[in-house]
Parts: sequence; C-alpha cells; structure tokens
Amino acid sequence: MYSASSRSTPAISIALRPSAGPLDVDRDAARTITREVLDSGIDAAFSERMHVDHGFAQALQLLVRSIIAVPTVPIFINSVAEPLGPVSRVRLLGEAVGRAANKLDKRVLFVGSGGLSHDPPIPQFTSSPEQVRERLIDGRNPSDAERKAREQRVITAGRDFAAGTATIQPLNPHWDQHLLEILASGELEQIDTWTNDWFVEQAGHSSHEVRTWIAAYAALHANGPYQVTSSFYRAIPEWIAGFAITTALTLSSNHTK
Repeated sequence: MYSASSRSTPAISIALRPSAGPLDVDRDAARTITREVLDSGIDAAFSERMHVDHGFAQALQLLVRSIIAVPTVPIFINSVAEPLGPVSRVRLLGEAVGRAANKLDKRVLFVGSGGLSHDPPIPQFTSSPEQVRERLIDGRNPSDAERKAREQRVITAGRDFAAGTATIQPLNPHWDQHLLEILASGELEQIDTWTNDWFVEQAGHSSHEVRTWIAAYAALHANGPYQVTSSFYRAIPEWIAGFAITTALTLSSNHTK
C-alpha cells in the first residue's frame, strides 16, 4: 500500500523510540509510482492517510536523523496478517517500484526494514481468543500504560530467551545468512520457491518481515546489476531476532541505492 500522507506512531523499541508526527511524503512521486505499479499488473492500494510504525520511522531516524529530513514514499507490505500472498509477488512488486522510480529523474534510496529469523511472543490472530483478536484489530493506539506493559513483556522475553529459559523458536543464523547471500547475488528468483509455511518452519512467524528486504533488492535489481558494498550480521537473542544491515549500489551511473 502506497501512502501520500502518513503519520508515524510510537511503537515497541528497546534502544530507540521513534518520533511521532507526519512524514515528508513526496505525493507526486507516490502517485506516479502507484500508477506505474498498477500498469505493471501488480495490484496495489493508495492511501491518503496511512499510519506507519517503527518499521518506517526508526529506519529514517537512524539513516538521516529525522522522519522529515528527506522526501519519502512509504510502501507497506503485509508481513504479519494472514493470509499472506506468495513471496514471488513481493519480488515482482519491488521490480515494478524500481522501474517506476527510475522514471522519476531523482536520486533514489530503497530502504527495507524488518527482522530476519525471529518468532517473538506475539499472539497469532487465528489461534487467539476473541478478546485478543479484537485488540489486534482495534488496538492501533494503545495508552502509555498499555505500551509500557507491552514493552516490558518484550524486554523480559528477550532476557529469558538469551538465558535459554524461554519457549520461543530459536533464531536461525544459517537461514539468515542464506537469505543475505541470495540478496547479494542478485538471483532473487531463487526465493520464489519459498512457501509461506517454510518461512515459519525455518525462521519463525515474523521472518516474513524480510519481504521488505526482498522488495527493496528487487527494486534495485530493476535498475541493473548491483554490488553489496557493506554487510553486517549478528544473531541477537536479547532482541529475539537475527539482525543485519546491508548497503548495495547499482553499477550504473545513476547511483541508485
């Protein structure tokens, strides 16, 4: 879903709480990209008032120190709520976005954010009681007390996980590294065969967040060959997540990242 006007809301964060407020959304670019994506045969929705979470806000704060430092086009990819589409569609979406961005006559940075292998202690909608389902549907703006309680549960779970006393699916560094190798290779079609159930079996329910990575690299790949110029990985039990940061540049002269 592409947003022309978005507002950031605070979310769970142990190390950094993102700012709240409107993003500097490039409305013209958002509309152009949406039209191009739809013309490519990829179904996408356009929002005039989408609320984004820490997945958007933290990345901007860490990269450019502010959620309004640069014009942005937020692109939301469902990575949690079932049913999920096949990952091949995410790759095709990314390619369509990349082709559209190439027509903007601007320098463009593609950013994908989300954990790698991780299965944090959050309820699954289909297996939760009715009151939990209602909270998952309508609990967009929790109170400060509810937010603090949720953060404390995550912190406690992270400590227990690191101590080996939590009953959480283990991290999978091998899976994480394999994904990073495929992304670096540019042979992204390999991921098309990965089923949604296989994601969960290998790397946990929240590993679907790597869909944003796949889309970002596919967008880059649509602009020609690229090279990963830096890559860092660490499995961090205290964060209940495989953690990585990569940077890649196209080999052409337009310096798309």
